[in-house]
Amino acid sequence: MLSRAHRVVSGADYRRIVRKGRRVTGRTTIAYLDKVVPGEDARFGFIVSKAVGGAVERNRVRRRLKAACYSLLPEAPTRAVVIRALPSAARADWNELRAEVAAAVLPRA
Repeated sequence: MLSRAHRVVSGADYRRIVRKGRRVTGRTTIAYLDKVVPGEDARFGFIVSKAVGGAVERNRVRRRLKAACYSLLPEAPTRAVVIRALPSAARADWNELRAEVAAAVLPRA
């Protein structure tokens, strides 16, 4: 999974990225993108509220989002990203979640 170097861990970082980051909205997630910082690792944070479902559903969604981000690490730009799961993320399949995260995180060609 994502190592500590690839995670947003500070509450202050979460607040800054969500308030000032560029917002990319999808059907199952909202991604907040920080500016690119050359020479640093890509970092990901996740927000999965109780609106998504019970603890089992929330943890399953969080694990799937982490796996999607992990698979994108080699291509991801060096920026911090916070992904907020919407209630529809609990019913989304793997391919849909991964495609939506990739569309938000990866630079457009």
